[in-house]
Amino acid sequence: MMRSFNRIFLICLCFSISFYSYCQLGDEKKFPSYFGVQAKVVIPSNVTGNGPITVSKNGFTSTITQNIGYSFGGTVRAGITKLIAFETGINFTQRNFSIQMDLADSNITGTNTMGFIQYDIPLNALIYIKLSKRWFANASIGMAVGFKPTNIGVINYPGGLHTITHTGYVKSKIGLDINGNFGVEYRTKKSGIFNLGGSVRIPLQPLFQYIAAYSNQSYRTGAIADVNGSYLSLDLKYFLPLKRGNAEIKKGPIE
Repeated sequence: MMRSFNRIFLICLCFSISFYSYCQLGDEKKFPSYFGVQAKVVIPSNVTGNGPITVSKNGFTSTITQNIGYSFGGTVRAGITKLIAFETGINFTQRNFSIQMDLADSNITGTNTMGFIQYDIPLNALIYIKLSKRWFANASIGMAVGFKPTNIGVINYPGGLHTITHTGYVKSKIGLDINGNFGVEYRTKKSGIFNLGGSVRIPLQPLFQYIAAYSNQSYRTGAIADVNGSYLSLDLKYFLPLKRGNAEIKKGPIE
């Protein structure tokens, strides 16, 4: 199963590179496109409505909390005008969660962790703000199509008298998120573009359904809640310089 998902990821990445190469064909291109890579530190925040979630039933209580994660991938920026561009790409995102649980009137407690992966394709409209010859600010907003390949799950006390399970059940493998970004970048002809910024990601539907359950030989109980999965992020992007062989392409909007 995972081989299929990795194959999809590579196909989308190759498509992005091909799209970038096509946009570079012809010296008459006034607003060239740029191919780059990006990495993000995924930061959960209560501002985006993603605080700890506690479920409880019949004395069994479990709390799931989103922790710091990461994201990386390829990105393509296609120039439309001097100060407007379209940005897309393909990213791999890993969200990390910690879990705390306990059963009332007993010594049964525990902790665990879960990691949730997602592939996404952002579709953003981007606007430049020129600060100086080399320094630009930019802001973008759009949507991101997300693909959630699999459910997740962990077990506490497996094989014992008491068993606690935690499941992240994906109700829909395809999701749609609101995606916004603000950044500042330094542009050079020979070394490329260096961009530092931040993003916000807000899913329009739950990331997954969290199911926490406790059982022993004669008793079972559990509770369910939706996990939003929204986050803020610290972003680092690098775009390759525009070159053709030993000759530079004529100046575009970043020179």
